[in-house]
Amino acid sequence: MMAPDGIGAMLRAARESAGRTREEQALVLQDAQDGRWFDPENLKRWETERRLPVPAWHALLADVYGTPVEEIAKAVRLSRQRRRLQRLDGADSSEGEEGTEVDRRRFLGAAAVATTSVVALPGLAEARQGIDAALSSSDAGDLAYLDGAFERHRGGYRGRPPAVVLAEMRGDLGLLRDVLSRPHAAGTRADLARTAAGITGLVAIIQHDRSDQRDAHGWFATAEQAARESGDRQMLAWALARHAMVPLNYGAPRSAADLAMRARAEAGQKPSAAAALAAAVTARALASAGDHQGALRSVADARLIAERIDGSQAADTWFGYPLQKHHVHLSQAFTLMGRTREAYAEQEAALALTTSPSVMTRALLEMDAAACLNADGDSAAAADKAVGIWARLPQAYREGLVRSRAEALHQALPGAAHARLGEALAS
Repeated sequence: MMAPDGIGAMLRAARESAGRTREEQALVLQDAQDGRWFDPENLKRWETERRLPVPAWHALLADVYGTPVEEIAKAVRLSRQRRRLQRLDGADSSEGEEGTEVDRRRFLGAAAVATTSVVALPGLAEARQGIDAALSSSDAGDLAYLDGAFERHRGGYRGRPPAVVLAEMRGDLGLLRDVLSRPHAAGTRADLARTAAGITGLVAIIQHDRSDQRDAHGWFATAEQAARESGDRQMLAWALARHAMVPLNYGAPRSAADLAMRARAEAGQKPSAAAALAAAVTARALASAGDHQGALRSVADARLIAERIDGSQAADTWFGYPLQKHHVHLSQAFTLMGRTREAYAEQEAALALTTSPSVMTRALLEMDAAACLNADGDSAAAADKAVGIWARLPQAYREGLVRSRAEALHQALPGAAHARLGEALAS
């Protein structure tokens, strides 16, 4: 299956010969790694050679595409060599590797003839080109690694406590800082800024979930700055919508609504995960602020968008908007509005779609259900349910977002129910 044009042509030709779309091929790759999420956008970057597969992916590609791993590595090397020559010469990729080499020699020869005051030394230009290529190769490896790190981390907690996930990201954050300090071509810099926005946004989410509000605000500000530099409005909309959840979950719903509405405006009219998230968070923020009519309009907006997205936009990651996540958001919106019938329905739908451990998600849904019991007038049952949830909750999850939700319920409970939940939270 070896293609002389490099890895992009190889992967593209194999997929097209099998009659698959990128999304279908991504599912094949996902199945080959035991169902772990594989982003179709990553495959697109490989096929168009905006990114090249790092060695960690070579074995998977060899297995799925039915070719020796050495051939995958060889195709990647060919693509990398061609990209280096293009950077050196400014040549079009369609000219091929041999054509760019001829053009470079012609240029050097013409320059030697035209220059009377400087004598070209044999081998000097080739030495410089070799040094440039070595430097570019090193930088390309770091960029490819960071792109892969972004993909790995975006999958969510997968049953792991927030502090564990944050610890796994520390080394990647140090590399990201170093790579950002280096000079890059404009296109590379934009791609790097997008990766930076995603990775720093993930850190912000974790800090939000750990209840470190100040640090979460800081990381989200960094993510928004990087998203603006990248020029990716969907990434900016995602960062703003996620940022809105900090004031939303910690007592400032009007600030949350402002951020969420800005996110919805950035996302535009095309259905996307960022647009759906922005609409859902707007609904929650307006519900919390008491604007129930506005909240219901945003619920309708979120539902319309959720019905129209699929593929990577609906993937179960921190950047996707799957139906499970949709129902979780609407559960909270309806709970805040006191519309318990709709809230119970959303909770049931969300739990039915929650197949992973999702300790935090399950606890939040159960806290919503307890709040609904209180809104329906059964404060004793609400306290019983909340205390039961808290007792079963692992210690690693007893701070941060779940505690915030439990404390909000505690403040709403009357009399003996208030005291009972308070004792559980204090223990």
